[in-house]
Amino acid sequence: MESVARGGTRWKRFALVMVPSVAATAAIGIGLAQGALAASFAVSGQEFKVTAGHLDGHGFAQYGGVDMGYADLKGDAKTAHPVAISTFKNATINKMCQSVVTDVPFVGKITLQLKAGEGKTPVSAENLYLDVSELEADAEFRNIDIGVAAKDTDNPTTGKGPAVKDSSILPNGFAQQADRAILDDVKQKAWATTAGTFKLSGLKMKLLKGSGDGVECY
Repeated sequence: MESVARGGTRWKRFALVMVPSVAATAAIGIGLAQGALAASFAVSGQEFKVTAGHLDGHGFAQYGGVDMGYADLKGDAKTAHPVAISTFKNATINKMCQSVVTDVPFVGKITLQLKAGEGKTPVSAENLYLDVSELEADAEFRNIDIGVAAKDTDNPTTGKGPAVKDSSILPNGFAQQADRAILDDVKQKAWATTAGTFKLSGLKMKLLKGSGDGVECY
């Protein structure tokens, strides 16, 4: 960890640290199944990959949570997916790519690839929530607070992030927040992305045969 003169903290190859414990995840999963907790929607049985050349976000917070969703691509079985929820009041993203692979009967693996923000105008989002299972990036945080209770990241007086996503989080669980988060060379796997607004400049979508290098985002 390296402190920088601009009042921020720079982390090389930033990795997830906010995923809840197994016991907490199990408890939340049971609560969701019983209707005691509310998820915004049931996630699909597929993770997707996202890359970004540069993400500049203001009003950042991150905490552990659980996405309830389908266990696989067939049937109605549900399961709980532990995630680190990265949130931004607003963010701009350059060179964004999103990809997901589906094994199509009689055809084989097909990759849906989406790209945006490759030109002068970046992708922009407000009230952005990223439910992530893996993340790598070069990250710099401005005026960061580490060890905040998750429920206080949207406190009108001391909070820095947008509204806490939903009741799937551990309210007194570990969180961090910052006035600004700058991430470069981002690679992540996610179960869900939600936003109040999401403007995709220069949107390009393709269906590509196969998977892996040259087809998926990474």
